[in-house]
Amino acid sequence: MSVDLSFFSLILEASLVVQLVMLLLVFLSVVSWSLIYRKYRTLTTARHQAEAFEDQFWSGLDVANLYRTLHARRDDLRGLERIFEAGFAEFARLLKQTNEAERIMEGAQRSMRVVLGRETDVVERHLSFLATVGSTSPYIGLFGTVWGIMNSFRGLSNVQQATLAMVAPGIAEALIATAMGLFAAIPAVIAYNRFSNDVERLLNGYHNFMEEFAHLLHRQAYDREIRTRQAEGRAK
Repeated sequence: MSVDLSFFSLILEASLVVQLVMLLLVFLSVVSWSLIYRKYRTLTTARHQAEAFEDQFWSGLDVANLYRTLHARRDDLRGLERIFEAGFAEFARLLKQTNEAERIMEGAQRSMRVVLGRETDVVERHLSFLATVGSTSPYIGLFGTVWGIMNSFRGLSNVQQATLAMVAPGIAEALIATAMGLFAAIPAVIAYNRFSNDVERLLNGYHNFMEEFAHLLHRQAYDREIRTRQAEGRAK
């Protein structure tokens, strides 16, 4: 007697627990691929926007004019644009209130750090889910495999003579769960490692820009403070 060992037949004839495990793994795999596609687009867009903004920033364009251009479309800013806009806005506001360079720079850097934290949340979003899928899917599949093999050997207890044809379908359907677990886990792990590296490089670029921009602002604030003190000294 031939036994149907086709992929779909084994799934349909599997026990309810094994079928639920397979369904869960399929769901995790679909969600993972969806997030991988979205995360790839998000990081690619963020990298291109950062490169375009840095080219514009270091092209010699007046910083005040650049700020006014970005501020006009404030709701659409992302990444370095938001960091620059927030830092320069606070810098300009404090510049009208005090001549103390350290106080001005403390406020500007604080504003940039707040925005950097928000941008970090955006680029790191869903990475933990990919890590979770990558680490737990093989164990979920292994659970389905163990359960299926247990059912196969339990069924053999009611027969006097066991044959390979009686054991093979149950073991095959059980091993499908492990295969599906690996199918869900491997892309998630690869994507997590790739995206983690991309996020780290992107955030390092954000930090480097903040340091360079803060240096430029500090030099302006310090020069203004010196000129103000000199003017006050001449007035006396």
